[in-house]
Amino acid sequence: MKIGAIYPQGEIGDAGALRDFGLAMADLGVNHIVAFDHVLGAAHAGRQPPLWGPYTEQHPFHDPFVMFAYLAGLTPKLEFTTGVLVLPQRQTALVAKQATDLDLVSGQRLRLGVGAGWNYVEYQALGQDFHTRGKRLDEQIELLRLLWREPLVTFNGRFDQIERANLNLRPKRQIPIWIGGFTEPAFRRGARLGDGFIFSGALENVAEAWTYLKGLLPDHGRSVETYGAELLVRTGSVGNTVEVLKRWRDLGGTHGSIRTTGQDFKSIEQHIDYVRGVMAAL
Repeated sequence: MKIGAIYPQGEIGDAGALRDFGLAMADLGVNHIVAFDHVLGAAHAGRQPPLWGPYTEQHPFHDPFVMFAYLAGLTPKLEFTTGVLVLPQRQTALVAKQATDLDLVSGQRLRLGVGAGWNYVEYQALGQDFHTRGKRLDEQIELLRLLWREPLVTFNGRFDQIERANLNLRPKRQIPIWIGGFTEPAFRRGARLGDGFIFSGALENVAEAWTYLKGLLPDHGRSVETYGAELLVRTGSVGNTVEVLKRWRDLGGTHGSIRTTGQDFKSIEQHIDYVRGVMAAL
């Protein structure tokens, strides 16, 4: 099982900390860095309908494509995963271009995790319809792969139209697209369209969801043996994180990532030390 670390988006907003974290993860032998994604934060108070997600206007976020391009230049082997990019609030062709460039400059080290998101204020600010995000996400995954594969593309979808246009440059491979989410529609989307799935939450719930998703794969001609499964481990003691990672491996998990947030750490060094403790124990 490959072990990753989640950059503490939402808690650390210093560019120097990003450099320190990336270099430290490379030194510790971490396989990949995961970055969460929010273009905008939004104040929750007085919203109808309420915003239920964990982040507000007080939480700092780097752009995943920019931070990964920066870290790719600093580290020769670290892989990079969006966990997840809120794809339906973005222009599909632009994401295809950004992901292509990142994969090229990093030497094929990108894994693109995508999901539907929860922040309707962010959708409005980016000029996209929050209510059709699931249907748009399905279409976007198809279009991304088409743009990465074909020398010239004509596409007439519900949300995107392209007439005889292309990406130039194209990636040297089909960039892996993994699906993230917590709901049955997300699991079904993962079985239909994903190269893997990014899970988060209590291991007991994740184990049930993973069993459900594996049962769907044969219906779509997919093999469990070639399908990826990542767990973003909830924060706890070093010992608890190690135990969860081992149990996830035994359940067939292919990737597991260490989360350091939610522990009142005040510096990036504390986040790094936590990962160091987990890696040493593993």
